[in-house]
Amino acid sequence: MLTKMMMMEKLLTFGRRQHHTLISREIIRPSSPTPSHLQTYNLSALDQLTHHKYIPLILLYPNNGNCSLTTDDKVWELKKSLSRSLTQFYPFAGQISTPTTPYIDCNDAGVVFLEAKNDSQLDKFQNMSVHDETFVQLFADNMVYFNSQYCKSLVGVQVNRFACGGMGVAFSMSHIVGDGSTLCSFVNHWASMARYGSADHKEVLPLNPHILHFPCTDAIDHPESKDTKQRYVERATKKFVFPNSKLKDLKNNVKASVAAGYKLSIDQEPTHVEVLTSLLFKAAVEAATTKSGCFKPSCLVIPVDLRKKFVPELARTTMGNFVSVIMVPCKDTNEASLNVVVSGIKKHKADLKRLQSEHLAAEHYGLLLSNMVSENYSSYWCSCLCRIPYRKSDFGWGDPARATIGLKWIDRDTFMLLDTPDGDGIDAYVALEKEEMEIFQNNKELLSYCKS
Repeated sequence: MLTKMMMMEKLLTFGRRQHHTLISREIIRPSSPTPSHLQTYNLSALDQLTHHKYIPLILLYPNNGNCSLTTDDKVWELKKSLSRSLTQFYPFAGQISTPTTPYIDCNDAGVVFLEAKNDSQLDKFQNMSVHDETFVQLFADNMVYFNSQYCKSLVGVQVNRFACGGMGVAFSMSHIVGDGSTLCSFVNHWASMARYGSADHKEVLPLNPHILHFPCTDAIDHPESKDTKQRYVERATKKFVFPNSKLKDLKNNVKASVAAGYKLSIDQEPTHVEVLTSLLFKAAVEAATTKSGCFKPSCLVIPVDLRKKFVPELARTTMGNFVSVIMVPCKDTNEASLNVVVSGIKKHKADLKRLQSEHLAAEHYGLLLSNMVSENYSSYWCSCLCRIPYRKSDFGWGDPARATIGLKWIDRDTFMLLDTPDGDGIDAYVALEKEEMEIFQNNKELLSYCKS
């Protein structure tokens, strides 16, 4: 627990942040101690090719009048079930000595659990199109991307009580221990533990994590560590909403350009995600070109989940980073056209079929990262979290109205795609340098496919 002086400092800090007050702070440890033979968890090569930065996810729950639990009851249930869930996800309760240490000390140090009161309405954050300081304060101990890169903890939780009676449950997970799929598995497991109470319950058993054990290795030198200039540029963030009807129009326009004989061909039907990713990339490259006055070679980088591509196939609940990336280079303005980018996405996705093991995937990932740095590309990363069931995390008081990944202080130009709450489109969260965002958000082609 914090000392009185530290608590007062924290209260004063939050007091300056638009009536956001810390109520309590605890450390939640696994309900059962981690066995001695599991107290060192070696990171895979793919884990080490990520950075020790925190993925920030928040689930927003409106006040459910049909739920008999008080807010205090809900918080108690969250703590109790988190402790039980950490017994299964035991590396999450461990620590990493330095950002480059190649293993996790599974010492049951626990997860920081903060509770805060926010005088705003939940709707403010549910409908927020720009992530600012008021959004970032919803996360524990500033665990957002690189803000706390020297923190030894791997996971943080903050429960935010809103003036309307709604609740925001915010998670911060170090990317070094898992990818977006791992975070979703953990949240859904925790929610199921809250509802059913036991890892042996038939509804919880399919959600228990699969944990692979890798041999001890020396720390891997991350290629991007040689070029960190992008990381510290302040970026503007904004949400753009694309209804399925507009995405269908976009897809048809891309198909028509291919049929008309433009460069390259698309062998199979492009998806909504592929055409939207290409549109966002094209608009971002155009914004950067307008700002600088000249075109700079760029690349679109897309992480891809490899669990189903490995031989043997990995369970979807396998914990860790099981992703590689596809990189679509763009060396001149013609290569930024929609049909060329979509064709590039499909071609490079097909190439991933040969990555049937963690070793091959890590080798491929490392080579692409090195190439990106050596070619001095301006990189734009697009992470698609569509169809990942974050919005099915029912702790006993209903599904969240919205699931959002925070992008404030992201370390690179980024597009983050999530399903809209009504399931009838895609929310695209975009992070770009401020001057480029001013140009990007006025792109007429982009806006023609956005929700009016």
